[in-house]
Amino acid sequence: MKNLFSRPRQTPKVILMMTSIAVFLLASGVLFFEGTKKTVALSLDGEKQKVKTHADTISELLEEHDILVDSKDYLSIPETTKIKDDLHIVWEPAVDIKVIIDDKEQSFATTAKTVEDVLKEENIQLRNEDFMSHDMNDKIEAGMIIHIEKAFPVTVIDGENEKILWTVSTPVKDFLDTANIHIGDLDRVEPRINEQLSKKASLSITRVEKDTEVVEEPIAYETIKRNDPALTSGKQKVTTEGVNGLISKKYELIKENGKVVSKKLISENVIKEKTDQVISVGTKQKLPIAKPMSNVKKNVQKASDSDEYYVTATAYTVDCDGCSGKTAVGIDLRANPNKKVIAVDPNLIPLGSRVYVEGYGYAVAGDTGGAINGNKIDVYVPTSAEAHNWGVKKVKIKVIR
Repeated sequence: MKNLFSRPRQTPKVILMMTSIAVFLLASGVLFFEGTKKTVALSLDGEKQKVKTHADTISELLEEHDILVDSKDYLSIPETTKIKDDLHIVWEPAVDIKVIIDDKEQSFATTAKTVEDVLKEENIQLRNEDFMSHDMNDKIEAGMIIHIEKAFPVTVIDGENEKILWTVSTPVKDFLDTANIHIGDLDRVEPRINEQLSKKASLSITRVEKDTEVVEEPIAYETIKRNDPALTSGKQKVTTEGVNGLISKKYELIKENGKVVSKKLISENVIKEKTDQVISVGTKQKLPIAKPMSNVKKNVQKASDSDEYYVTATAYTVDCDGCSGKTAVGIDLRANPNKKVIAVDPNLIPLGSRVYVEGYGYAVAGDTGGAINGNKIDVYVPTSAEAHNWGVKKVKIKVIR
């Protein structure tokens, strides 16, 4: 009975064979499973690797690797693309950065590689004069903050010239240095050098220069009159000709924008001395000419018989030292230089008479003279030149009674 119910005894050889078969079947299954996977090149955030997958789409493949793709991330192929052998997939996650333009903050998620790429991506345009905290080639990093200060126009009035330059808010001195505008020691700048430029600003430069000027000017001679007792009264004579001198004057000039605003005499040098003109003025009184009594009597008789007769006429002026200018009857010839007056012998022609003198016109017998006797008169003229031109004449006169 025991032999009927006993299990057949397995030998070690049988067990080994069965184990080998099981291992073979398992290995074949594994090899078959792995052999059915597709090989894909995957670049994840800059790290390249090759993976085998049974995923049907790129989306499933990324899920296998616990990758959640954001809309800002870079994915080289759409997520719905079917997986196939030798497919190359690139995924780069976006990083958060901030761009602050003139205190206005903007936040971005970007996959851009450099600062320049970010500016292009966000259509941010810069002038050469704008300020930016980073270089264009700086690499983008998560949490980066880029500061930008936009330049503004500044009207620069430099002397007589005007131009527009661009700058960011900066001290006036730094602006001038950047623009290569030199300021002289005397120049004036508004706003002042240490002040800050701001938007809608204008800058004025007054160019100030100090210069010297040398000019030569004439020294006018003076006219000096001296009494000459040897010269007959009423006559004048130039004894020394007047000659102008010459003087050199040096001036300090202050110019603003090329125009003289100040002129100061700092030195002078006489090159040639002046020579004053000297005029001798006669003071010698004319002596009366003695005449025979018969002639005087004849002339006086003629005056009483007729209103017309001939006389010797000379001329005189009041332009001499010691001359009062007032006649014997009180006429002021200095106040009335064009008055017609003659000096007469009152014994022949009464003072105050109206007389017509040939070549002189109507006149008043209003003056006397030490040398005026008988048939002789002296006509008044305003200037010495006219007296000289008159000379001594024989003229016809008519006394209007």
